[in-house]
Amino acid sequence: MSLFRRDWTPIEAEEWTAHDLWASIFSVLAYLLTAVGVAGALLFQVWGFAATVAGVACIVLMIRIIDPKLRAISVEFETKEAHYLERLDRATRWEDQDGR
Repeated sequence: MSLFRRDWTPIEAEEWTAHDLWASIFSVLAYLLTAVGVAGALLFQVWGFAATVAGVACIVLMIRIIDPKLRAISVEFETKEAHYLERLDRATRWEDQDGR
C-alpha cells in the first residue's frame, strides 16, 4: 500500500490506518522542528535554518499523506449536511405556511 494513496472511499477514510500514524508522526516532527528551527534561525544558527527547512518538509509530507482521507470524509459530510438542510428547510416552510 502506497503512503501517498489518493483514492479513498468515505468508509475507508474513516478507518484508522498506517497513513494516520505517519501523518501523526510527521505532525509532531513538524511542530517541534519548526518551533526549534525558528528559534535557532532567529539566533542566526545554521542548525536553526536546517531545522526550519526540515519542519516545512514534514508539513508537506503530512499534508500529502492525510489530505486525501480528509477530502473523502468531507465529501460524505457535505452530502449528509445537504440532506439535513433540505429536511430543515421543508420543516421550516411547513411552519411558515401555517402562519406561525
